[in-house]
Amino acid sequence: MGWITEDLIRRNAEHNDCVIFSLEELSLHQQEIERLEHIDKWCRDLKILYLQNNLIGKIENVSKLKKLEYLNLALNNIEKIENLEGCEELAKLDLTVNFIGELSSIKNLQHNIHLKELFLMGNPCASFDHYREFVVATLPQLKWLDGKEIEPSERIKALQDYSVIEPQIREQEKDHCLKRAKLKEEAQRKHQEEDKNEDKRSNAGFDGRWYTDINATLSSLESKDHLQAPDTEEHNTKKLDNSEDDLEFWNKPCLFTPESRLETLRHMEKQRKKQEKLSEKKKKVKPPRTLITEDGKALNVNEPKYMDTSLIDVDVQPTYVRVMIKGKPFQLVLPAEVKPDSSSAKRSQTTGHLVICMPKGANQLMRKALLSLFMSLKQLQHSFPLFLYVFNLSKFFT
Repeated sequence: MGWITEDLIRRNAEHNDCVIFSLEELSLHQQEIERLEHIDKWCRDLKILYLQNNLIGKIENVSKLKKLEYLNLALNNIEKIENLEGCEELAKLDLTVNFIGELSSIKNLQHNIHLKELFLMGNPCASFDHYREFVVATLPQLKWLDGKEIEPSERIKALQDYSVIEPQIREQEKDHCLKRAKLKEEAQRKHQEEDKNEDKRSNAGFDGRWYTDINATLSSLESKDHLQAPDTEEHNTKKLDNSEDDLEFWNKPCLFTPESRLETLRHMEKQRKKQEKLSEKKKKVKPPRTLITEDGKALNVNEPKYMDTSLIDVDVQPTYVRVMIKGKPFQLVLPAEVKPDSSSAKRSQTTGHLVICMPKGANQLMRKALLSLFMSLKQLQHSFPLFLYVFNLSKFFT
């Protein structure tokens, strides 16, 4: 289940540099939000608010949004229009596919004098006889209803027939309320039964069964000690049971109600948690990667799949360099010795790449210089009959 938190709003306020108090537009759709709260305190300057496809059951805590012009509450669990009188600038209200059966609650929108567009299609009240005429006559400021423009002649006729239409709407509301009361009672009873069954499963024996005969229990335990199924078989059995339960849930017919939407969400949440537990059991600990062999030889290793400069550890050795990225090694064997104390690692300001500078060791440079000198002396000796002193250079090539 989702809740409106300061962190959630900041994550959806990147277009405003994550500053929430000056937000003018906020989108919190598909967040599984059950209750509308905090927004009127934290985001007083909102002009556009998207809350479609959530589980909000009541319009509340928006009366302080004086600048709000567009409110989208489509695909929620709302059953009544209320608490919008304080939204003085409200011009567009979308309540498509909710559960509004109390059509007379649209009278609460008479104070919203700037309201021009209203969407109520997909609600139980939209199937009432004379639904459109009642709304048009009740809200004189309205210009569009369910995406269709209201003609002046349509408004005149609706006002003329209002005295006849209103009692019919009231009767249809009563019938709807009686049906909803029965559905709520049935859903509550069903929910209580499910809770009892859950308690029984959780309090049952470790193998999921209740035992009344102690001898049968002991014999079953002894047989289980001798004939214990492997973990894979048990895992497959649980997986099969879960899939059967899931299939039974989705194939079971049910009415489209606020309770059924909540039940569906709870079932999906349970299935997700079960899958997480199964995936955790499947995870195997990988053996540590070999970086240096038993005989002391360093290996080339590249285990990370991505670069995260905030989690990098660089280790420069005379014969190899190792970069640890989130615990995964990248290791290269160097063709020549380097000076670890004079090496540096930094991020390139132009490309963003990791740049490691490793100057060659003094011994390596001395070797190259002496080799060059030795070759030059040999060439001179070949060209001119000169006597050359032989230097003992062995100490430089150790």
